[in-house]
Amino acid sequence: MSKKSLNGLANLSHIDNFVFDLDNTLYPRTCDLFAQVDVLITKYVVNITGFEHEKARRLQKDYYRDHGTTMNGLMIDYGIDPDHYLNNVHDIDYSIVKQDKQLVEKITSLNGRKFIFTNADIGHATAVLEQLGFGDIFDGMFDIRMSGFNPKPKAIAYDKFVNNFEIETNKAIMFDDLEKNLKVASQIGMQTVHVVPNDDFTHEHVESWELGRADDADHVHHITNDLAQFIDKFLT
Repeated sequence: MSKKSLNGLANLSHIDNFVFDLDNTLYPRTCDLFAQVDVLITKYVVNITGFEHEKARRLQKDYYRDHGTTMNGLMIDYGIDPDHYLNNVHDIDYSIVKQDKQLVEKITSLNGRKFIFTNADIGHATAVLEQLGFGDIFDGMFDIRMSGFNPKPKAIAYDKFVNNFEIETNKAIMFDDLEKNLKVASQIGMQTVHVVPNDDFTHEHVESWELGRADDADHVHHITNDLAQFIDKFLT
């Protein structure tokens, strides 16, 4: 846990809305679940564009970086059916996500409303949460369909999320593994926590910018490599 996590802790006592990203946030990136999705996305891009594998993969990651999701880029440039895309790229083996009793206990103990805010869909989110061992503890799940297929970090996604659940943003905290997804959250008044890998994790399916840390960024208020520990120390 970085020193930044030790700053401004008195400001967290008023928090009563807890907003969690899903992938690589509620489970460790090292379990490689999203690597399965990544492979299927590349295949999908190849099929849609007719590009060779390497060119398709480059386009995939460019879309992910520039549009929030590869799907959003494909919708804009190729007019794909988002439901067809989501059904294809989430046809994966969820069994590699292991139950996390400690994290479930810590999130369950939070005194306030708890939400999932994800660029994936409800089916994927539900499968992941079941594997982790979460019961029906979340007060709401906001997926890519509910955002009108506008992904984080687009401001409209946050507006729709906040309005849908009537969240007082100055009493909310958001956890996400991508630093760029915390920028709008900070701008609208939320506290933010960047959830990072607990080691120097690298993988052929992960771009360097996805693992980047912004210790000096104003929109990143706290950084942790152990979500359960952060909650235990600073929010319960």
